[in-house]
Amino acid sequence: MKKIILLFLFLGLSLTSCDDEFLDPTKPTEEDVFSSRSGLIGAANGLQSKWSVGRQSPVYTIITGSGFTTNEFRLLNAGNADEAELLAGGVSVSSKNALINNLWSQSLVINAEAQKVLDKIDIITVPAEKASVFVHASIYKALAIGTLVQFFEQVPLETMKNATFSSRAEVIAATIATLKSTEPYLATANGFSGLVGNIKYKNTVNALLARFYLMAGDNDNALLYANLVDLTSKSTFLYDAISNNPIANVAILTPNNYQPIDRTFGLPAALAPTSSDGRVNFYITPGSNPTTGAGFFDSNSKLIPLYLPGEIMLIKAEAYARKNQLPEAILELNKVLTKTAAADAFGVGANLLPYTGTVNQTSILTEIYRNRCIELYMSGLKLEDSKRFNRPNTERNRDWYPYPDSERFNNPNTPADPAN
Repeated sequence: MKKIILLFLFLGLSLTSCDDEFLDPTKPTEEDVFSSRSGLIGAANGLQSKWSVGRQSPVYTIITGSGFTTNEFRLLNAGNADEAELLAGGVSVSSKNALINNLWSQSLVINAEAQKVLDKIDIITVPAEKASVFVHASIYKALAIGTLVQFFEQVPLETMKNATFSSRAEVIAATIATLKSTEPYLATANGFSGLVGNIKYKNTVNALLARFYLMAGDNDNALLYANLVDLTSKSTFLYDAISNNPIANVAILTPNNYQPIDRTFGLPAALAPTSSDGRVNFYITPGSNPTTGAGFFDSNSKLIPLYLPGEIMLIKAEAYARKNQLPEAILELNKVLTKTAAADAFGVGANLLPYTGTVNQTSILTEIYRNRCIELYMSGLKLEDSKRFNRPNTERNRDWYPYPDSERFNNPNTPADPAN
């Protein structure tokens, strides 16, 4: 992370979907950043820093927001007013909430900056470099818009004054199209010296395509791309002593923010993990009482995965179940249930017996949801999962977040806030 060149940070001052910019004369101009090979590489590296580092980053706001909204966390200090609002949920969540504002503004900035890199990609002439930067920027563009639509009913896809808002279906389609646009480059997108090297581009694109096709309800394509993912390959956000893991730094390692709610992972009794489930002691410090977080979040330098092998297995299980191909769904589900820590690229293992429940679509989908909540704990995906599986409203305190004031006051096309 020390090598990341944050040439584009001045652009972060434009926090809404409009095109107003306030330039600092001591920093490089937009023309400087996007008119050279080194500038484009620096901007591409900066996308990862902006996405993953700091309390304002989407990594922090996604995991924190989803976690409080779906009962994954307990708050240690009500003085953390923004987290307290998300924990209370309902009408308590205001359009002034800083976490929601950061999730919105940072994601819009990343979407805009990624698109500028893509628009100028022909400046880079070495094929492997061009391919790697194109795929790198596309991944962050897809993450930005694809994440926003999990938390907000509608999202602006363009960065312009008075931008119009697009529906969930349109945003997911745009996310998929962004990822699909990388396919001509994947064979040569192997990274190079100077570009952050912790993302395996082909596997990450295929994993994200599987994720977003599943959200779109396209089970056939979700299966197609999930089957292309090498489950031994790892893609991560990098952290070190300077660029800290934001969940560890801001929450888990501090005495006054939040921790895992308990060993139930915030699930109702019928879905809570058993005491023999190895994933409990992976995500929660063994013997801690009250519970403290572990897993990917108990050190400032712990790496956070972009996706887990278990997510890919569960995508396949869910897609088969929704197609009513129940034997195939159970086969994939059992891969997660019986997986040991030693057999998993990140050490996440349930080490349980195979599924012995009722063999019908409803029961199997419920078991898949249960395992997504446990296997992917603190991933930021639970709010989306809770809605997609039509879980009771009592298991989440909101469906959608209100639009930030920074958007509403600058864009007359901002939709009405959702009731819940």
